[in-house]
Amino acid sequence: MKKVRILSIDGGGIRGILPGIIIDQLEKKFQKKKNNSNLRIADMFDFMAGTSTGGILTLCYLISDEAKRPKFKAEEAVSIYLDRGDEIFDVNISQKFKSGNGITDEKYDASELEEALQDNFGEVKLSELLKPCIISSYDIRNGKPHFFKQHMAKNEIYDFKIKDVARATSAAPTYFETARIKNEIGTPYPLIDGGVFVNNPALVAYSEVRCMNFEGIEKFPTAKDMMIVSLGTGSFGKSYEYKKAKDWGAIGWIKPILEIMMSGNSTTVDYHLKQIYGTLNQTDSTDYHRLEPVLKEANPEMDDASLENIIKLKEDALSFISQPQIDAELDIIIDKLLKYE
Repeated sequence: MKKVRILSIDGGGIRGILPGIIIDQLEKKFQKKKNNSNLRIADMFDFMAGTSTGGILTLCYLISDEAKRPKFKAEEAVSIYLDRGDEIFDVNISQKFKSGNGITDEKYDASELEEALQDNFGEVKLSELLKPCIISSYDIRNGKPHFFKQHMAKNEIYDFKIKDVARATSAAPTYFETARIKNEIGTPYPLIDGGVFVNNPALVAYSEVRCMNFEGIEKFPTAKDMMIVSLGTGSFGKSYEYKKAKDWGAIGWIKPILEIMMSGNSTTVDYHLKQIYGTLNQTDSTDYHRLEPVLKEANPEMDDASLENIIKLKEDALSFISQPQIDAELDIIIDKLLKYE
């Protein structure tokens, strides 16, 4: 009873710590279930999707070592945020003054981010990843979404270095400079964070898989042939007062509109997938799982990578997976991943 097992990870800056820790727990449960400590996330899923921070995590799970096995454990992938987040989101005084704290120029120098991506990904190309995946960004020159697809990258026109894919999908407006990357034949692309239009890439993953072929599954899978595990980067119920918002101009709306677009998309995608799976029979309708941690202690700002907030993000993630109902759902997900492999 094979199904296409899909992992989708939202964008959210430093809040990528939350899905990263959930995935680490999934990996450990999977290893324990199969009594094999060498198993990795790439062994558990057939297709992955990611936006921004979720895109970076996806690339971490799918990059291989010299033996063509996953290079990173799940806990090593999330360590990129735990160990280097404060460096990536560090505002030096000159950049803060130059940018007007993100108003007139990007808030952060991208050099620390680019160094971290170089250290972890090197010169590996999209075509060399272990499993098919889709990573989102937005092409500002052509005014349309740009999707990086591992399964299309055998053609060098669609092949890129994954450090550049990671840089493009995480080039959040006002935070980091627009990425300008090139494919393997040298065509330049000016790209920004995919979170501006598809912060939750689960529906993108569903649509892409509908047009693909997988061994052991009927051509062009439908929802009944898919299991989707979609991970958010933390809900926090952000609200804005009418008395303040009614008088905002362009500058006042810059930050709120980004937050609204990201959270609004994530919620909308979840709604549509629930509707799609709600049309299936009772068994198949439960194969869509959305895990959205709640931020209780941590600051929800995407760029608050202070040591204090990183610790709180980790605590919120551990608190979430420690809940009996969440732990039980993770066990159900593991059983299904095994059942459908």
